[in-house]
Amino acid sequence: MPPTRSASTLHWTSSKRPDHRRLLAMATLAALLLLVAASNAAALSAKAVEYHSFVATPLSPHAYTAAPSADADEDLFGGSLAVADEGAAAASAVHFRVVHRDAFAANATAAELLRHRLQRDKRRAARISKAAAGGGAGAANGTRSRGGAVAAPVVSGLAQGSGEYFTKIGVGTPSTPALMVLDTGSDVVWLQCAPCRRCYDQSGPVFDPRRSSSYGAVDCAAPLCRRLDSGGCDLRRRACLYQVAYGDGSVTAGDFATETLTFAGGARVARVALGCGHDNEGLFVAAAGLLGLGRGSLSFPTQISRRYGKSFSYCLVDRTSSSSSGAASRSRSSTVTFGPPSASAASFTPMVRNPRMETFYYVQLVGISVGGARVPGVAESDLRLDPSTGRGGVIVDSGTSVTRLARPSYSALRDAFRAAAAGLRLSPGGFSLFDTCYDLGGRKVVKVPTVSMHFAGGAEAALPPENYLIPVDSRGTFCFAFAGTDGGVSIIGNIQQQGFRVVFDGDGQRVGFAPKGC
Repeated sequence: MPPTRSASTLHWTSSKRPDHRRLLAMATLAALLLLVAASNAAALSAKAVEYHSFVATPLSPHAYTAAPSADADEDLFGGSLAVADEGAAAASAVHFRVVHRDAFAANATAAELLRHRLQRDKRRAARISKAAAGGGAGAANGTRSRGGAVAAPVVSGLAQGSGEYFTKIGVGTPSTPALMVLDTGSDVVWLQCAPCRRCYDQSGPVFDPRRSSSYGAVDCAAPLCRRLDSGGCDLRRRACLYQVAYGDGSVTAGDFATETLTFAGGARVARVALGCGHDNEGLFVAAAGLLGLGRGSLSFPTQISRRYGKSFSYCLVDRTSSSSSGAASRSRSSTVTFGPPSASAASFTPMVRNPRMETFYYVQLVGISVGGARVPGVAESDLRLDPSTGRGGVIVDSGTSVTRLARPSYSALRDAFRAAAAGLRLSPGGFSLFDTCYDLGGRKVVKVPTVSMHFAGGAEAALPPENYLIPVDSRGTFCFAFAGTDGGVSIIGNIQQQGFRVVFDGDGQRVGFAPKGC
């Protein structure tokens, strides 16, 4: 009956009416739980942030004035370059004392030299980006793409006004000492030679091939000559000619030849193909030439691979170590070693090949951590090499100072570092290519968040704080030593490599990082 249905309907409706008080209680409880969870997450996050204690030492305001001594060669590089006995020269491994004193005068302050270095760095990075994308292999290295150990000491070149790392070797017979730039981004080995039509100032004597009994010219028709991208021929002499032009405006040209190189301790390597430059200009101040350590067919590691294998390693001293002196300075010296990998503490990541540019050492960077936590915005996709175009990817380079990351990855890293370093006072305006700087004037020790780089295969490079927070003046300004790039290729520079033994295992096609390797 209608009244009964109505009552039943009314009763059903009444049974489903919301209990507002219960809902309010539940909502309040949920809000409290969310608040507690957020509080716990914040507390856990705060506890999870990892920090380094960083000694904030500004740059010296004084100009470097150290003058070379008559015994600088032996004092600085830990031994004579003269040929030792046959047993030492033929040894499968060479061991000797390593130092890093800077014996070269430079009439400029550390801050002035740093500015100059960063200007050169910008040009170099642009040149590498162009070459990596197939914009001219000759601009990169002058070449077409194609058991035992030898060691040589390495010196930081900041106080020499060159902004590179150097090794001293002997050239020719008898041996002439030559200070050479180490460059993993080039293949051709070259040095200035007398007679000079146009040469820049260098430390030490200019090599004169006319006084060397082991010097040999390369014929125009020789296979060695055909490996050059920018090769030529002197028809009158039938002599092979080379030329290498760099993106920073530097250029070297002259005869392509073979010569014997000698390393401290007496190890000799005969018939190394190199450029004997009679016409040179540019920014290779102090160095006699360049030792190309790239992956190409004319690089030094490739040329000596039959005797020592295709592997080498180096450990780069702090870029300001040249201003130190005495025993403390010597303790921060380093070596470059040609031969089988010996860094047992190294963690390795596979090399990646760029078919458009054989010279560079590519690796796969898969992430970066700040304060012990992965930065979400550092995306592997932004750092991956595209083999079809040659763009993208990450290279390890000894000649670039500052690590450059694809712009989105850099922005994410910078923002994460700023957030984790909120306790440090930002310095407005930045410095050169750095957009994140801090005013640490008057502070001796500060806490800075940790930074680690993660590579394919599980390799990790946990950076010490001086590898990413560097002084840029004498007033206590320190800058986050990374930068962004829109040039395609990302570059792990030598500031971030400081103190690591970096192993380039060409036989195993892998790159390794061993901390505290110097």
